[in-house]
Amino acid sequence: MNSESDTIAAIATAPGEAGISIVRISGPESLSIADKILVCKAPPPSQRSAGSFVHGFVRNDGLGVDEVIVLIYRAPHSYTRQDVVELQGHGGRISAQRVLRTVLNAGARPAEPGEFTKRAFLNGRIDLLQAEAVADLIQARSDRAAQTAIEQLEGALSARVTRLYDNLVGLAADVEVTLDFTVDELPEATTQGIKERLKETISEAGLLLATWEEGHLLREGALVVISGSPNVGKSTLLNALLGSERSIVADMPGTTRDVIEEQLILDGVPLRLVDTAGLRETECVVEREGVRRARASIQKADLNLHVLDSSRRLSEEDRAYIVGMSENKCIIIFNKSDLGRALSVQDFQKHSCVQCCLTKGIGVEYVKLAIGRKLKLHGNDTAGATISERHRKYIQNALNVMNEGSGLINMENEKNWVLVAQLLRTAIENVGEITGRSYNNEVLDNVFERFCTGK
Repeated sequence: MNSESDTIAAIATAPGEAGISIVRISGPESLSIADKILVCKAPPPSQRSAGSFVHGFVRNDGLGVDEVIVLIYRAPHSYTRQDVVELQGHGGRISAQRVLRTVLNAGARPAEPGEFTKRAFLNGRIDLLQAEAVADLIQARSDRAAQTAIEQLEGALSARVTRLYDNLVGLAADVEVTLDFTVDELPEATTQGIKERLKETISEAGLLLATWEEGHLLREGALVVISGSPNVGKSTLLNALLGSERSIVADMPGTTRDVIEEQLILDGVPLRLVDTAGLRETECVVEREGVRRARASIQKADLNLHVLDSSRRLSEEDRAYIVGMSENKCIIIFNKSDLGRALSVQDFQKHSCVQCCLTKGIGVEYVKLAIGRKLKLHGNDTAGATISERHRKYIQNALNVMNEGSGLINMENEKNWVLVAQLLRTAIENVGEITGRSYNNEVLDNVFERFCTGK
């Protein structure tokens, strides 16, 4: 089994041509490995102070490998809180691999994905929320997502979760003190105070839980599917939103026969825009498969932009489809408004509607505003405190047992206080899993498996 006492190494930069490449080494043998492979002016790396750097040449069995700059970090003042050496050599896949191979031959082992950050967590430099923020920052697809990740890395979410944890610990301690008394012996102010504090803690957990939706959008992006009958302007809408001719537009129905996906950043949130085949019954096998895929995409969508030709009356198929659509996940686009209006917004009062003439670019900005309102992209200021799916699971578990405990307290039964104490301990364990106060190997594997090697 791999151990934290091992010295690990990996390429820390992306593959491909670049100005430099970095090979990172961490562990107790980092400096001695640097001594073995580097030819430089005296003194060798192991005798140099923390924060220093030295120019030299990496050699392997007497053969030159690369010209490098070596950066030296000494424990505990490094990313992993271990001795760390970084070798900055020439960019390019082959150069970096040659340096890494030399380091491994000298005694290091290949790092696992995320193992450097995992060591930073295990050595107490960061908590688990901050470790996840590192991955979020690397994988961010917009400035807004990157800013949220930075604020989480700086401790914004950790502070809120820690406050929730500390409140639960204080409540559990006070409840356990009451177990030495009967209900009649406890002052009313004591029991009332516990009830009020538990209510406040439940409220705080609920506020954290409410940030999941924005966190999901920033981390995963929103799937926005464009649907409608053939030849209503679905592909024109995709092109208009993107500002480029991505999808083929033609008067002939059935031009789009497969899903076409592109990314759009709207208000700092990545959207996966999907253009689909026209929804209709058809004898064409290829088009029929496209319609099936369109319906599957609509089912998975965070938001459906359903396009109608406003110059034509609503077909029974469209009418049935719209009736079955969730008004919270749908915007109806009335296109071709320049050709006359056989449809009225008043006929669709339960749904968000936008009138457009997409071929002339009229109404596109209103579509974007409607998307922003429907996905709640505007006006959110969570300051880096947006939870992920992993966090949501634990907060929901904690919230469930807190609500159960609150109901037991209100029943004014002596025996219930024992159950309340147990429930609060369960809530504490769940919240502790979020920051890593309590964890197991499965939790760590789930967190760090999405990291790249070298981070």
